[in-house]
Amino acid sequence: MESPDSKTTRSPPPPPPPQQEPETKKPKMSTTTTSDDEDTNTTTSPKKQRYKRRKIAIFFAYCGVGYQGMQKNPGAKTIESDLEEALFLSGAVPEQDRNNPKRYDWARSARTDKGVSAVGQVVSGRFYIDPPGLVERLNSNLSPQIRIFGFKRVTASFNAKKFCDRRRYVYLIPVFALDSSSHPDRESVLASVGSGNELVKCLECSERGRKVVGIMGKRSFEFKPVSPESGISSNSEDAIVGSNINNENRGSVENGDADKSNSESVEEPKVVDHKEVSEIVVETVSSDQNERTDEKANGEEKGAKGSGFCYGEKERERFSGILKHYVGTHNFHNFTTRTKAEDPAAKRFIISFEANTVVTVEGIEFVKCEVVGQSFMLHQIRKMIGLAVAIMRNCAPESLIEKAFQKDVNINVPTAPEVGLFLEECLFSSYNQKWKDTHEELSMKAYEEEAEEFKMKQIYSHIALTEHKEGAVALWLHSLNHRNYPDLRIDNNEDTSNGKSTEVVNMAE
Repeated sequence: MESPDSKTTRSPPPPPPPQQEPETKKPKMSTTTTSDDEDTNTTTSPKKQRYKRRKIAIFFAYCGVGYQGMQKNPGAKTIESDLEEALFLSGAVPEQDRNNPKRYDWARSARTDKGVSAVGQVVSGRFYIDPPGLVERLNSNLSPQIRIFGFKRVTASFNAKKFCDRRRYVYLIPVFALDSSSHPDRESVLASVGSGNELVKCLECSERGRKVVGIMGKRSFEFKPVSPESGISSNSEDAIVGSNINNENRGSVENGDADKSNSESVEEPKVVDHKEVSEIVVETVSSDQNERTDEKANGEEKGAKGSGFCYGEKERERFSGILKHYVGTHNFHNFTTRTKAEDPAAKRFIISFEANTVVTVEGIEFVKCEVVGQSFMLHQIRKMIGLAVAIMRNCAPESLIEKAFQKDVNINVPTAPEVGLFLEECLFSSYNQKWKDTHEELSMKAYEEEAEEFKMKQIYSHIALTEHKEGAVALWLHSLNHRNYPDLRIDNNEDTSNGKSTEVVNMAE
């Protein structure tokens, strides 16, 4: 029985539901097992809705021939534009983000110029990496000139450009380019025609792409069997097949017709089909190779008929000494374009610059010049090589490099051809040290074998065959004279603040 009081007593109202706090944002840090990136896939495809974007770094290589550089440029054929399209076609980028790289945090480690290649290029962004097989899908949508090696998961804040500590570039310069008596100016070549002093070392001498009539354009190369003790390898055979150049129909006349050469070599050459045979020999020049150097000096192993020049110990020491002037922090305003001396961007730090290795490709010996720096400006490496070659050929004094670093000095520095330059590797030392416990190391170690194969087949062979067919460096050497570059003759007492020499100095030819 209820009491009277119970009838008038009312139960208190229920408490209001607690307000839900807004979800806190996830920290900008990723791990190797989970993703901190939001699923931004808004497409209607039910298959793609299951996947999330992942921040990754993509490692790849390319041969730069036919491309207007790495960076995307409207109306131009670039590596970046081809790669972006392949990412879309492979399902890594959704339709709404196509041709809009900012939407997926696109970044590149290095910008290479027109015709410049790369072996260890790296780009980063947020992509759909599922289902498995992204690398295969990318390669199927790319030209054989571009090869994707793989990708690695990175932190959400990773940026391929900002996190790259150093960049290593390689320039292959033919050994004959360092010989001061090889490929002088075009006038000297023409003057020697018909005389007893024909320049037999002149390879593909020409004017505007045509051979200079009467000049010997054929070079024959002699090789010794490769011994196991030398640590040099190219294939399983014990000897390298000699190579000669087939010079028929090499140059092109301005009207489009082939220009035939009347010159003949003393011996009947054996032409090698470069598509079927591509022999590469690598030598490391060191002080313990005196015996091999002496043999070259005696003419048993020559770069060309009639040439006693070789890249021996003496030549290596001199060339390396020239390149060492670039090491350190300097003002490189004379080694680029459109950058003034007062611009802070003109100051660059070069970590090392070495030229200790000789590479023989398609019968031509190249000196492998390796430069490591934090970053480089437009044409900087090619101009550093250009001035170093000019000094090596006695066209300029060695002191000119230090003078070119001065802010009040303006010098027209020669630019070496782009064909011999390629990006070897991008380095991420600080990033790897910071995230070594949670993320994979960003390096080319996992792709060394693939990268080496691509380099030999695509880049090295392209450099050598271009020199065979077009004589890119040989033609450039004809322009490397005091008429075209009067600033190469200045000394430390001359006034070059206005970019003009006020005094002429006689240089030893």
